[in-house]
Amino acid sequence: MSIPIYILKRIIHTIPILVFVSIIGFVVMKTSPIDPLTQLKLTPGVSENTIKKEEERLGINKPLYIQYFSWVANFLQGNMGVSLTNQSVNSRIVERVPNTILLISISIFVSWMIGIPLGVFAALNWRTSMDRILTILASIGMAVPSFFFALLMLIFAVQTGLLPVGGLTSVGFEEMTLFEKMKDLAYHLIAPVTVIGTISVAGIQRQMRANLLDVLEADYVKFARAKGLSEFIVIVKHAIRNAVNPLVTLLGFEFASLLSGAALVEMVLNYPGLGSLILNAVREGDTNLVMASLMIGAIMLIVGNLLADIALKFVDPRITLE
Repeated sequence: MSIPIYILKRIIHTIPILVFVSIIGFVVMKTSPIDPLTQLKLTPGVSENTIKKEEERLGINKPLYIQYFSWVANFLQGNMGVSLTNQSVNSRIVERVPNTILLISISIFVSWMIGIPLGVFAALNWRTSMDRILTILASIGMAVPSFFFALLMLIFAVQTGLLPVGGLTSVGFEEMTLFEKMKDLAYHLIAPVTVIGTISVAGIQRQMRANLLDVLEADYVKFARAKGLSEFIVIVKHAIRNAVNPLVTLLGFEFASLLSGAALVEMVLNYPGLGSLILNAVREGDTNLVMASLMIGAIMLIVGNLLADIALKFVDPRITLE
């Protein structure tokens, strides 16, 4: 199957998933005990007429199924409605999605660049003291909750002043040169990337170690050594190349896990991403903002898994797309 046909097939298959996610999300938000107009109702001097007009503006005075189909019709037209603050949801989403994609992409890149070499090193030094140390560190990295690690990073940043607390850019960012902008972005990304990347490195290292240990015992690796090939060629060309394949398959799931884990990290470190936006929206009962963030997040996960499958095809041409 060609890649364009495969992509079209996957898009068709994801439509029911997106519909199911939208229904569940909408019903949960509408049946939650959170009243989006609580603050308005508790404000002295606000009349019942004002509250009714606000209910009409938000459409929450209509039956649930009418609200849902109205939201779907607007969403398909690219109109995600307005938030409780009367701001366009589209503009708020556009502000946050690139920040989250940037954070997740850099975290994945850093974790792969560190995790794979560490996994290879641990496998090639199996049962040595270095292998045991790396295994212990990986176990600790996987066991520590992301929000707890983020709290530690926040405390470190506040106490030492070595890292910025919150935000993505500094004051006067627009007046900086291109190099200064890149440097400023990197400076603000150190804390969240360290938190998210460290946890990801632990999982990749353990997975790569286990994969490579299995591959090193395979018959084709033993045959390559019997042919007189150098150990470097055997390890790099034959062993590592095949040990990486399962990791490429898991890339989409890693993207999903990092995206969900990034929400709490963004909240703790005050990073202006999609995760912190949706958590605040849930807390305030902002249905339009929650639904828009939820659907964008679901689409990002689907695209991540799709790209992982396509990448696996390029890494190993023997694999067929179905």
